[in-house]
Amino acid sequence: MTDLLKRVHLLLRAGGSTVATAESLTGGRLAVALTDVPGASETYLGGVVSYATEIKATVLDVDDGIIEQHGVVSPECAKAMASGVKAVMGATYGISTTGVAGPADQEGKPPGTVFVGIAGPGLLEAVALELPGKREQIQDRTCREAFEAFETVLRREDSGLG
Repeated sequence: MTDLLKRVHLLLRAGGSTVATAESLTGGRLAVALTDVPGASETYLGGVVSYATEIKATVLDVDDGIIEQHGVVSPECAKAMASGVKAVMGATYGISTTGVAGPADQEGKPPGTVFVGIAGPGLLEAVALELPGKREQIQDRTCREAFEAFETVLRREDSGLG
């Protein structure tokens, strides 16, 4: 995944952009991965591990209506988390992860149900994932999928197709 992260940082640097992370089921893994790349301080501002629903609402400003109507394991929550961390950190982009790593269901959704949110200039989207495996595999795969989706967004933005 090192090459993927280097590409992400290069794309961010080329665009004069920054990124911040909001994590639930990944518990800080996005932040660790981003900061493992030398020079990360040029593009990565910081992150929030919002494992508890209360933190999603109070720190990331996820609307109570989203939580009540859609739950925290939803594309709506992923988008709100990404938008919230982008605003809190003053970043160009926000990336979020929310979902069920297991071992038990959450909100009636099975382990492997994951949503990645990406917020940027004129951009707010969520990617839905259904990932097989045990808890750690789901968390690691979520990170890879999140960074691949983010790289796709950055390349689209860089080419002017955003």
